[in-house]
Amino acid sequence: MKKLIFKNSLLFRFVAFFLMLAIPLINCSIAKSNPSIPNERTIAFKRAKSLDNGVSISWLEQTWSKDILNENALQNSDFVLIKKLGFKSIRLPVAFTYFESHNIPVEKVLLLIDDVIRQCHRYGLKLIIDYHYGELGDNNYYSETSRVINTWNILTKRYIKENDDDLIFELYNEPPHMDPQRWKDAAFNIITAIRKIDKQRTLIVGASNFNSIYELSRFIRFADENIIYTFHFYEPFLFTHQGATWAGEQVTTTGVPFPYNAEKFPALNPQAKNTWGETNYYQYQHDGNEQSIVDKLNIVKKWGDKYNVPLLCGEYGVYNKYADLDSRCRYIKVVRKTLKALNIPGMLWDYNSTFSIFNGKPSVETLPDCMKDAIDYHKAN
Repeated sequence: MKKLIFKNSLLFRFVAFFLMLAIPLINCSIAKSNPSIPNERTIAFKRAKSLDNGVSISWLEQTWSKDILNENALQNSDFVLIKKLGFKSIRLPVAFTYFESHNIPVEKVLLLIDDVIRQCHRYGLKLIIDYHYGELGDNNYYSETSRVINTWNILTKRYIKENDDDLIFELYNEPPHMDPQRWKDAAFNIITAIRKIDKQRTLIVGASNFNSIYELSRFIRFADENIIYTFHFYEPFLFTHQGATWAGEQVTTTGVPFPYNAEKFPALNPQAKNTWGETNYYQYQHDGNEQSIVDKLNIVKKWGDKYNVPLLCGEYGVYNKYADLDSRCRYIKVVRKTLKALNIPGMLWDYNSTFSIFNGKPSVETLPDCMKDAIDYHKAN
């Protein structure tokens, strides 16, 4: 009997010791499969969702304009229309570097931004201020990062009292094709500078190579929890930028339909030969369809799920000079539909410039029926 008691005692001790080791491992496994999200990141998710659907207004980035501060300036009627069309947010790209280099006082620019903020409050629209057209690159990393930080210091101090739910800062539009780590170092320094002044503001950051989905898929997220990660989506580029002179000879082939249609597909423009445009031309029969768009947007969706961080499609749209209207409508509808299915908010590029969805001056009357359908205008009203 004593032997039996002794054996049972040993068994009890063994089981107790095993459970003592196993329970933390079980808890750890549960924690990994059901990670708790920090409050700051939960807030970033909520604010990202509040941006959907949005539109960029490129007024203050149109550096080719002779009177940039006044030409195409937003009127009260524009905010009324934006609200009526069902948009929930505005992205305001501002060419701060251009204004500085052309000796345009920053206060003049800030007063215009102040007015946009007031109008957004009035009509219940969220606002993103975007640092547009910077000159950051591999060769001027230190000096240009300091320049960007100086601007953000001014903006952060000026708008410190603005509601954090209503105003979001986008660090830098489309970092160029540069060393990804140098861009990340620059972004880290900009974030750090802003956080010294404002610890609550949600920030938007994207990857290098012009906010590429592929660079973002290789990006390691920042430790800062209050960040929305952005990407720009213009795939397939052969279609969305056809005829855009600033994109070079690769997009000189025009008349490209969406989706791909062998009967309507144009001949390759000779100027596009031996460029990426030629490669994209022959690839278009595989890329110019809805499934390809779904597959590519899933690249960033998987990355966002991996790190459990909020995403934003900061730009999507079609250059409207050469792409036919029906193709543009179909493309925008497909991208919006896919973003919605993936629960990724999107910002249309843009309101009243070369990617505009209107046929003429923005109004309900100049919005084509197929575009009304593409942006769900009828559902919004």
